[in-house]
Amino acid sequence: MTDHDLRDWYLRYVAALNAHEFDGMDQFIADRVLLNGEPGTRADVLAVQRHDVDAVPDLHWEIQEMLFDRDRIAIRAINTGTPVTEWLGVPPSGASFEIVEYAIYRVADGRFTQMTALHDSAELRRRLTA
Repeated sequence: MTDHDLRDWYLRYVAALNAHEFDGMDQFIADRVLLNGEPGTRADVLAVQRHDVDAVPDLHWEIQEMLFDRDRIAIRAINTGTPVTEWLGVPPSGASFEIVEYAIYRVADGRFTQMTALHDSAELRRRLTA
């Protein structure tokens, strides 16, 4: 894929995430992936994504920056939402959050084979309990 194709493909992935449309993720995520450095499957990724959206029904990703290097993508995004159930060990309080996420991906044959996401979970917990 060219950088332009990869950009369009990734933005379709984020649109599906924001619409909470997980049934079509096989077009984006390989059967086997390296998830945050650990071997996993598409089902593992989807379990995490579904769990997050169940706890934070208005969870939203807004892409701020995207960088491409052949088969790799680096993203800086703003994640927002309001948990309605316990999430990350914090009971729901009505508090919303806005936090920066950095993500690094590797793509092969048109699907993610490596997915790494980083955010300051201590800061996220602080915002939810403030």
